[in-house]
Amino acid sequence: MHETAEVEEKLILFAVEQDERRSRSAMGTDACLDELEELVNTAGGTVVARCIQKRETIHGGHYFGKGKVEELKMMVEAYDASGVVCDDELSPAQLKNLEQLLDTKVMDRTIVILDIFAGRALSGEGKLQVELAQLRYRLSRLAGMGASMSRLGGGIGTRGPGEKKLEVDRRYIKDRISELKAAAAEIKTHRELLRNQRGKKGTPTVSLVGYTNAGKSTVINYLTDAGVLAEDKLFATLDTTTRKVELPNGSEILLTDTVGFIQKLPHHLVQAFRATLEELQYADILLHVLDASNPNREEHMEVVYKTLEDLGCKDTPVITVFNKMDREGVELPLPLDAHAREVVQISALTGEGLPELLQTTEDLLKSFRKSMVALVPYTEGGLIGWVHGRCEILREEHTPDGVLLEVFVDEESANRLEKYEQPQM
Repeated sequence: MHETAEVEEKLILFAVEQDERRSRSAMGTDACLDELEELVNTAGGTVVARCIQKRETIHGGHYFGKGKVEELKMMVEAYDASGVVCDDELSPAQLKNLEQLLDTKVMDRTIVILDIFAGRALSGEGKLQVELAQLRYRLSRLAGMGASMSRLGGGIGTRGPGEKKLEVDRRYIKDRISELKAAAAEIKTHRELLRNQRGKKGTPTVSLVGYTNAGKSTVINYLTDAGVLAEDKLFATLDTTTRKVELPNGSEILLTDTVGFIQKLPHHLVQAFRATLEELQYADILLHVLDASNPNREEHMEVVYKTLEDLGCKDTPVITVFNKMDREGVELPLPLDAHAREVVQISALTGEGLPELLQTTEDLLKSFRKSMVALVPYTEGGLIGWVHGRCEILREEHTPDGVLLEVFVDEESANRLEKYEQPQM
């Protein structure tokens, strides 16, 4: 019996280095290519070389200048590479022109990220979202590819097979996108129902956010035994996980782990995962987990806050959590975070600092609520049940006139208890 060995895919990375005013990236070109190499390795490829050109603007037709394209082609031949990967998202024209000029497979950062997501999605929801992103990306790159899809040469008589296949592909993709969008709408409706149920119970929601591989899954695993896959890889987990966590005072929160962010996050993915990422808009607190040992931690912080702003979450209270403080070489002092209400240092691997994180979360939640004393008549059994289900009870005393309650309340509970309010003792 013969085993088929997997062919190693040797790839060359390439990028244009622009000045800071024009660049889309918060990080330098070398740091971006380091990250792209991690992505390629995660996807199963091997990087054999890099090619960088300094330009004021990216060439609209083939990304690089023609001379640099020739140099890249010689590198492909010299390294016997099976393809090249661009650090930016290529336009359909750039992709087509480069494939013709280089005579090799051409990919961009978006293709690599989509490939990783396709391999990592485990739940039906995750697979649906990834497929939707892949089809949207593919549809945007079908235009103008009719002749190249034909087996015939250029000129008269070449339209038939190529154009026909192009139209069939386009129609199939559009139909499939419509199906997936309908399924995504059902997911959104289901999530809204779950949020409404959680709202009735009054359980605060706290969401973990951060750059990919910052350690969010390790945090939720340590606090809840959630069993989420946690590896030292980019995008180790994609599927949203929500678990109950008990705070030091005995009250509970719902802690949610979300997909990690990354530099130049493809807009197709943001669109596809919007139903999932919208959960962040309804969180009471965001725990921004940051890898303290990463030399690009400040740039990662900038990317996360830019993504949160795009999602409409810039006003949600944030606790910044500097993770991996147990690693050697963590550069001090840690960067200042003007967006954060509080800052905590932890090691999710060892558990160091996690009790302080829970206490800080509890204190911040308390600051959103007010303390009040109410004497609720025994005839108001429903209201007493409401208080037990929604409020943190500091003191409860049964008196001849009713139940005397000292509680922390949210705005809705305060309105219900207002007519029974008593002076604070």
